[in-house]
Amino acid sequence: MKPKATLKKISDKLQISISTVSRALKNHPDISEHTKQKVKELAELMDYEPNNYAISLRTNNSKVFCIMVPQISNLFYHSFISAVEEEARLYGFSLMILQSGGDPAIEIANLKICRQNRVAGIFVAIGTATIDIQPFLKMDDLDVPVIFFDKVPSFQACNKVCIADAKAATIAADVLLRNNKKNILGIFGDPEMSITKKRLDAFSQKIAEKGKSIQLKTKHALTAEAARKIVHKCLTPLQKIDAIFCMSDEILTGVMKAVQELKLKVPESIGIIAHSNGFIPNLYSPEISYVETSGHKLGKLAYNRMSACLSGSTFIQELTVESIYIEGGSL
Repeated sequence: MKPKATLKKISDKLQISISTVSRALKNHPDISEHTKQKVKELAELMDYEPNNYAISLRTNNSKVFCIMVPQISNLFYHSFISAVEEEARLYGFSLMILQSGGDPAIEIANLKICRQNRVAGIFVAIGTATIDIQPFLKMDDLDVPVIFFDKVPSFQACNKVCIADAKAATIAADVLLRNNKKNILGIFGDPEMSITKKRLDAFSQKIAEKGKSIQLKTKHALTAEAARKIVHKCLTPLQKIDAIFCMSDEILTGVMKAVQELKLKVPESIGIIAHSNGFIPNLYSPEISYVETSGHKLGKLAYNRMSACLSGSTFIQELTVESIYIEGGSL
């Protein structure tokens, strides 16, 4: 095995001090350009790499962010992670991705991993069962900012970045009303999550403005399979449904599977609209009309907030990404 290059080996070869080598590699203004060039050329020739673990021990911090999510197998989280990684890489940071499975105990264990690795900051989407967020807030005592995203706590005194949930639901309801849909089935996510409560309340309120002329039936589905079963149960000859609203991409996939199994034509037999990150609706023909809930835009916003915190911002903010309607052919 090739011996590992070190600052001392570089300094011995160039017959200069270790501190001079270190400062040259960091472009310190006190070091001449000639010396910097010699040091960098030799460091590259020797395949020198800084000991990031030693640096993190010395500075009590690292160039690593943690992103903690309930499940990675979610297109919304994929696009969020991608957006954060794009920004982080520009500034020399890397990512550590941890899953919690929505389990508060695993979230606590993941926080311990974050402390052990001296992460620079944490992005977290909490699980449904998470009530006590004090363990996350205590990371501030270690100068580790925590940005809650997407699935956020109702507790106000923390940094949060979210989709404009109520506005997104209102847009979807308004589109259905403009398309003269009279009997609507709305399938929402976990009823315990703040994101679901906001979207359900806003959607129902908008529909209720039209009075008794519009019939709205709401259901909750935690999985695509649950959404599929709801459609089979609700779409019967005795229950006239002319449109389905899907609160997430996962629900949309379950709904569309049921629609295909029932051999229903979209939009002739049933209209479909969803909240979506944008990928799933384009897999169907006709493409599904949706209100954009962009994980990529949310990731960019979350990174900007993290950057501000690392720069010394101490005030609390709740930021939102506005949604837009993307028309397909499903209504």
